[in-house]
Amino acid sequence: MIVRRCAGGVVFHANQVLLVKNDRGEWTLPKGKISGMYMAQESAIARVKDETGIDAKLLDIAGDTIYEFFSRSRQQRVCNAINWFIMDAPNTECKISSEFLEGGFYKVKDALEMLNHNKEKSLVEISYKKYKEVKKIAD
Repeated sequence: MIVRRCAGGVVFHANQVLLVKNDRGEWTLPKGKISGMYMAQESAIARVKDETGIDAKLLDIAGDTIYEFFSRSRQQRVCNAINWFIMDAPNTECKISSEFLEGGFYKVKDALEMLNHNKEKSLVEISYKKYKEVKKIAD
């Protein structure tokens, strides 16, 4: 089994959260492998930018998740250990990467129903509470 260290963003703009639809038709959050000597925070910001075109600002730590899946391209199991960060987007104008079927900002309530994985649903719920607290303090 391949074990990958990854980072991702739970990106909000007001009452909306950024989702992408992967090649399996699953709604998920932007994330990816931590490359080279990058820190998790740097990788998360870069992944969000690369996958969605959004220049997000890191606000706080969201938490960690671990999951396994079968990689069709590698023909073996992969374990992703992901460091998640709460981020704020300056706008909702996305340029979704061609590696995804679609994506964009969705109302948090709708996004919770769209997301395919319970860990990510919980992550969005907890992160949205933190996001609202941080934004209240920052404004």
